[in-house]
Amino acid sequence: MNPRNVSLQILFLFLLFHLIDSLHTLASNNTVKDGEVLISQGRKFALGFFSPGNSSLRYVGIWYNGLPEQTVVWVANREKPVNDTSGVLAFDHCGNLVIHENDGSFPIWSTNISSLTFNGSTTAQLLDSGNLVLIHDLSKMVIWQSFDHPTDTQLPSMKLGMDRRTGLNWFLTSWKSKDDPAPGIYSFRIEQTGYPEGFLYQGRAPYWRGGPIIENPHGVEPSMPNDFNYIITIVSNATEFSQTYSTSVISRWVVQESGSFKYFVMRDEEQQWSEFNHFPREQCDNYRNCGPNSNCGANTADQLDCTCLPGFEPTSLAEWYLKNGSDGCKRRQGASMCQSGEGFVKVQRVKLPDTTTAHVDMRLSLKDCEQECLRDCNCTAYSSANKSMGEYGCLKWFGDLVDTREYSNFGEDLYVRVDAIDLARYRKSTLVKKAMVATMLVSAVVLLLLGSLMYCLRLKKKRDRRRRNHPFGVTTSSTSLDEIPGLKDLDREGRRKTDIPVLDFGTVAAATSNFSSANELGQGGFGSVYKGVTNDGTEIAVKRLSKYSGQGNEEFKNEVRLIARLQHRNLVKILGCCIQEDEKLLIYEYLPNKSLDSLLFGK
Repeated sequence: MNPRNVSLQILFLFLLFHLIDSLHTLASNNTVKDGEVLISQGRKFALGFFSPGNSSLRYVGIWYNGLPEQTVVWVANREKPVNDTSGVLAFDHCGNLVIHENDGSFPIWSTNISSLTFNGSTTAQLLDSGNLVLIHDLSKMVIWQSFDHPTDTQLPSMKLGMDRRTGLNWFLTSWKSKDDPAPGIYSFRIEQTGYPEGFLYQGRAPYWRGGPIIENPHGVEPSMPNDFNYIITIVSNATEFSQTYSTSVISRWVVQESGSFKYFVMRDEEQQWSEFNHFPREQCDNYRNCGPNSNCGANTADQLDCTCLPGFEPTSLAEWYLKNGSDGCKRRQGASMCQSGEGFVKVQRVKLPDTTTAHVDMRLSLKDCEQECLRDCNCTAYSSANKSMGEYGCLKWFGDLVDTREYSNFGEDLYVRVDAIDLARYRKSTLVKKAMVATMLVSAVVLLLLGSLMYCLRLKKKRDRRRRNHPFGVTTSSTSLDEIPGLKDLDREGRRKTDIPVLDFGTVAAATSNFSSANELGQGGFGSVYKGVTNDGTEIAVKRLSKYSGQGNEEFKNEVRLIARLQHRNLVKILGCCIQEDEKLLIYEYLPNKSLDSLLFGK
């Protein structure tokens, strides 16, 4: 082979490998034109120009690489699309990443990093997390990242919340439609006043509230997927408040243009997304569905979903009877709430009222929280800030309690302030309920005992009847087959079909004249057979297994099993068995005819 050709091939392979390695990095002198893509190093995400839905407009976006259906997770120029395929992603002279048309006109989108802060060239890199980062070549610092400018999707390790130093707010905004990625009317934000929690907004109005954000392995809502190692991480300090999540599967949160906040998980076998959860799920999830000071619960169709919290009554009885609880509830008329013997009633398994208006003191225990709230006449309710971690921290509400709802099998405990009259009434009701529960338990135990007694009596009558009808009368032993050596492994079917009485050895010996030779009918390989007569004159045949046969136990067990399964009117019937020390006896009905060999071979 020509050495020159070998050198050219080696050089070509070197350039090819270098090109593949650099697919995830865009240098300051490179561009991404429409039709070209930047792929992360692990080939998980791709960046390039795309057209959403049925639109012909072009946008720069990031999507999952290699999926049958393109799933876009971030869009750069959401509100300023390129009208044709002439778009280019490149660097300007200040080191910013920009999008412009091929004629080099004024950029339609830019990362907009000040050149006064960072001098020198920059490099763009697409990470396997789905994050596009801009790196300063000299300091190697990340000076801009797409994760700081989310669109409609939250990926694992992407922050939602606020950078308190810069005022940068990390939140999600839906697309206008499937064909238009411009910001829609729905957004999901982390509100940090009071006790932080996530809100889904419709325009500026709260649409759904996720409840207090508590760091735990099951996420904001208890119905989150705990079998995927789903973990929420909260950072709260002087520089930022943020919430991120991590999981062992490919997943994403999306605020959809329809107003639904959905969680998707990738099914690896089919390479398709599966919707795992969504909010709001039901009517009680809608913000302020029942108005202030009420509790929304999923009841039967003919009942109102809204109920007043303890100490409150409907604001409008007319609307309440029409099953319209939007006006909520007000404090019961005439209630005395200040230093007049008032107290608290516990409401269990609820989503706590809107905590953005709550006062928070993480130093107090639940008992200290109760005393603090009781001393302040304006305190409406209190709760633990983190029940799952041992009820530490104190939340106190002043004024109306908004957007409370109950759950069936999870939720927090809310302690609502009531006056002395309501407190006495609820305590009496609690005592009555406890008494009813105790009565039901006692009744259940009594019924169980009566049932057991009746069963035992019925079983005794059945045994007595069987003994009376048995040829040996009442001389049968109470020994069970489980107690007979060699029969413990008798199969369940054999046990069920046997029901063989275990007889007393003395009774059987008396029936056979103590196994006299005059009553011996014959001998076999495992013992002798004797004729006997019971007290009522019934003739029986007793098979007495030899004490010295090594196979006596096995023969005894097999014969019980075989005869029990083959009970038939044309076959000999087994009447019982007997075990006493080394003695093993089987008692059959006596057949007076001669033996089979006499019938077959006799003259």
